[in-house]
Amino acid sequence: METKRPTVPAAEEILGLYCPVLDHGFVALIDYMGTDDSIERAARVSYGYGTRKQSQTRGLIRYLRRHLHTTPSEMVEFKFHCAMPIFVARQMVRHRTASINEYSGRYSLMPLLFYRPEQTQVAAQSDANRQGREVEGVSDDIYRLAVERWEEARAAAADAYEWLLAEDVARELARIDLPLSTYTQWYWKIDLHNLIHFLTLRVDPHAQWEIQQFGRVMAGMLKRVAPLSYEAWIDYQVCGSRVSHGELEALRRLLEVREGGLAARAEAGPLGPEELAEVGLSGREVRELLEKLEPMERPDFELDVAAFRTPEEFEERLAKAVPGDFE
Repeated sequence: METKRPTVPAAEEILGLYCPVLDHGFVALIDYMGTDDSIERAARVSYGYGTRKQSQTRGLIRYLRRHLHTTPSEMVEFKFHCAMPIFVARQMVRHRTASINEYSGRYSLMPLLFYRPEQTQVAAQSDANRQGREVEGVSDDIYRLAVERWEEARAAAADAYEWLLAEDVARELARIDLPLSTYTQWYWKIDLHNLIHFLTLRVDPHAQWEIQQFGRVMAGMLKRVAPLSYEAWIDYQVCGSRVSHGELEALRRLLEVREGGLAARAEAGPLGPEELAEVGLSGREVRELLEKLEPMERPDFELDVAAFRTPEEFEERLAKAVPGDFE
């Protein structure tokens, strides 16, 4: 039977296919409910689909996003199937805005798949960011020794897990020393408003690199389901920025409104630390303002459909990583 639900050909093309992420992970768009048209319909609540021009839909969606009228975007939902290292899953679950059903290590045997970072992603602790890493990777020797230690610890954990299972120790206890690098998986259902909030934080360059990779794929899936909402999100939140009262006051000292436009104030000179302090900006706030004014390359989270895989391929990989039959 032909569906009467609103659908998008670009989303239908990838529905149920699996996009690889990291070394053993993936993201799949399992289902979605609603499109950009659904947001407009929810906002206006007065007509059926297909009665408005796309330009009108785009204008409304951009207005809603610009002014943070978010309820209509809660009417669109996404259901993802994800596999990721446990430490990435714990970052994702902090958002508390999705319905999640995770793989159960109490009920099922854990596939012994562990995340190994590439050398380019193994770096020293950042001097500027206490929860981040430097850009430049470590030396060949440090990386080799790090991998040796990771593999040793993982082999010991896997061996202990299999031994406990063989001794008929309950699975819920056998799993407790598996490392955070172990892959888990879940179904993750979230509405568009909360997905955008999640993505704004997790595709940001300051987010941990590994979770950025999952965020980028999900952003590409958002682009296929709701391209107008995606465009507004990029414009107003990814490439846009909020400004404080102090920041606005600093800009007012440099600019003035003339005949409906903006012009540089003739009497305005450069604003130094003293002038910026006068409008209430601390040293850190000044640095952040300068960062906001730096030119920013517009990101494009377009997905490479050729890289997608069937669910059977990942199912086979996971099945091979499950320990021996302890039923």
